[in-house]
Amino acid sequence: MKKYFIISILCLAEISLMAQSRSVTWEKFNVSGPALKPIGQIAVRPSKDIAASQWSVGCETLDRDYGKFDNYKSYVGELGVKSARIQSGWAKCEKTKGEYSFEWLDTCVYGLSEQMVKPWICLCYGNPLYGANKELGAKIFTDETTMSAWLRYVEATVKRYKNTVSEWEIWNEPNLRSNPPEAYASLLMKTTESIKKIQPDAVIIGFSLAGISTDWAKGVFEVLKANNKTNIVDYLTYHPYVHNPDDALINIRELSEMAKSYDPGIRLFQGETGCPSILEWGHALSYYEWTEYSQVKWDLRQMINHWAEGIRYSIFTLVDLQYPNMLQSFGLLRTNLLKQVVYKRPSYYAVQHVVNLLDNSVTPSGKHKYTANTMRKISVVGLKKDNVFGVMLWYNDRIPDNDLKWDLTDITIESVTLKDPVFVELVTGKVYEIPAYNRRAIGVDMKFIDLPLRDSPVLIAERAQLTIKESE
Repeated sequence: MKKYFIISILCLAEISLMAQSRSVTWEKFNVSGPALKPIGQIAVRPSKDIAASQWSVGCETLDRDYGKFDNYKSYVGELGVKSARIQSGWAKCEKTKGEYSFEWLDTCVYGLSEQMVKPWICLCYGNPLYGANKELGAKIFTDETTMSAWLRYVEATVKRYKNTVSEWEIWNEPNLRSNPPEAYASLLMKTTESIKKIQPDAVIIGFSLAGISTDWAKGVFEVLKANNKTNIVDYLTYHPYVHNPDDALINIRELSEMAKSYDPGIRLFQGETGCPSILEWGHALSYYEWTEYSQVKWDLRQMINHWAEGIRYSIFTLVDLQYPNMLQSFGLLRTNLLKQVVYKRPSYYAVQHVVNLLDNSVTPSGKHKYTANTMRKISVVGLKKDNVFGVMLWYNDRIPDNDLKWDLTDITIESVTLKDPVFVELVTGKVYEIPAYNRRAIGVDMKFIDLPLRDSPVLIAERAQLTIKESE
């Protein structure tokens, strides 16, 4: 009797776990498609089957044990990204002065690499052994003893991973907690010198700005200029957390213009941004009623805006992170308090579709002008593959909402002609027919009648340019 009771309890536990894996929001997205004929679904590939792309995903905070890499490792390659950001964790690697334990970091670096995902490492934070804080917003040390210990750690890390890692980011969000630009500039110059001593062809990623702090970054550049070192950084990273992702573009362009005035060869890299899926009381975008519906719309809009500008992009973050005071909800994967994956959020599928569609075989072709019978403002982003064009469209004038309804819009898009266009809903990846009577070419322009639109990007592309599979 006891044996059967235990078996029953185990079965109930298994059923309970299965129930937890259900995503209600994903189910609702799948039954809220446009009133068009479905013809299939976008076929997706894992990272190992994608030759190259600009897309990265965040695997941050493992240095502070806010996540567990082994619990989500396989989801990285399945997502289809070609790189991933991890943090090196000086305090976790050096717990006794002069002795380094890299085994935990080995698991992450080589676990990503074996999936054909290139790790890029953010070297951070301080180490309490030397009186330096190991948390976000840590004060940048300037004393000789701590700096020397830091540089020894940097050299040991680069030596260990130089055959696998070629891109090194120096610190995370140094502009927090009133760190002066001069302190970061000194850290940047000294750390770059140590990296290049071990790996001369290393790619240096710098700044890692919280937000888009152009004035603070300019202060750093002034110090670099005074030392004749404005060209030591290959990529300038920044973290644009804004409620309407379309509002970030003007500040991003200003940041780029300022940076290029010091070093014309420097490139921007969006190194960390994402959206919560619940109302949070801490961290970025807090005190706003986010949901899994608005999260996925936000992620798509921010990703495509950066892609259209030709800027590399890393999405924050793959999993919910267990901070000391809260379980953060930015993850593409929902996790529980045991750091286990509960289910894929709609945002996971949406990112998977975008990184598969917009690999390096596809290039942005600019923003298109349009006329439409709506008061809403629309983004129309062009794309090109083998000289065949397509467009992505969405309402851009408001913070993403929770509404899944479609507006039927008449829109004429300038400078795009399509012979056999289909409609792709990017969250679910479902592909739909566009009836011939709902579209027509007008010279070099294209008019669509009753085109379904909402505040989440959709793709209109030539059928022959897509790999379409049967719907599951």
